Amino acid sequence: MTTVTEYTYTDEQISAWLRGLLTIAWADGNFDGHEQELITSLTRDQLAPKTDLGSLQTITPQELATALGEDSAIRENFLRTAVMMSIADGIYTQEEAAIVNHFREALGLEIEALKCLEHTLCDYTEEGEEKVKVIKPVAPTQPSGDVLKPMRDWLDGIEVEDPRVARFVCKMIPAQCPFERDVKLFGHKIVHIPPMCKINPLYEQLVGLRFRSLSYLADDCQEDISQYV
Repeated sequence: MTTVTEYTYTDEQISAWLRGLLTIAWADGNFDGHEQELITSLTRDQLAPKTDLGSLQTITPQELATALGEDSAIRENFLRTAVMMSIADGIYTQEEAAIVNHFREALGLEIEALKCLEHTLCDYTEEGEEKVKVIKPVAPTQPSGDVLKPMRDWLDGIEVEDPRVARFVCKMIPAQCPFERDVKLFGHKIVHIPPMCKINPLYEQLVGLRFRSLSYLADDCQEDISQYV
């Protein structure tokens, strides 16, 4: 018996959703045209092959708000995934924070937890003759205590309700904590990244979201998840 997958979101909503996540992924400018094409191809051909996603270019906050519609639960779920995308590499840059906040404003959401995430902001600076980009944290305004607990609680409230979003999550969040590595483009080191689990205070939330997405695809959608594990 063939299982028919039911979609929670319309094609227009999912196209806007994925365009919003790609806008976050490209925020810091570390993706060249070829890499953008690869990610677009991955999204269109593997994650939502039966969905008309359009050109999958970046999206403006107003376009996003119009496409997602007025349902506040859908809007907040999108914003959760946008935050997850921005912190997936353990680095929350000012460029990413600006886009997340523009999305939040356009969606008409007031998320108090986002303010605590700004204490982890990082910025890129260039050092040395090789122009290697070094990530430096911005001095926090509230350095004491577990300032990220509200963010953890908010992210844990995410609901996985559509297989296309679930597939995107499973592809973009690594199955295991990556080893420390140098990120290179065209043979030149851009930045050195330690193991994700050591630098990302929200790593458990990312792992939890990936697990829920896998469970949803396997249990609710009856999909083969071997390609993600």
